[in-house]
Amino acid sequence: MNVPTGLKYADTHEWLKREDDGTVTIGITDHAQNALGDLVYVELPAVGRKLAKGEACAVVESVKAASDVYAPIAGEVVAVNDKLSGSPEAVNEDAYAAWLFRLRPDDADALAGFMDAAAYSRFAAEP
Repeated sequence: MNVPTGLKYADTHEWLKREDDGTVTIGITDHAQNALGDLVYVELPAVGRKLAKGEACAVVESVKAASDVYAPIAGEVVAVNDKLSGSPEAVNEDAYAAWLFRLRPDDADALAGFMDAAAYSRFAAEP
């Protein structure tokens, strides 16, 4: 299981990366994409949409099942990875390069309390 350091992780299997401009890039973890299997469709939130923490805002669909992606923090969607609409398998190839969306967080300390790589590795390994 690939769990890069330098990112934060949610217990709903999203990763978060604070960008230099203060926005936060969000995607699903390698563990999540592996559990889903081969992705065939990705639905992303609209740019400009305001998201509440914990709100279902995207969908990733595989040959096995469809799964909601939740906003781990509150904020406004400022960008989406449009490349995924034509190439959802990019998430399977590299879940950390194939980000889903970017938020401008409502709270500057929004990433406090999320797991680091070591904590997420332990969490994801639990049965």
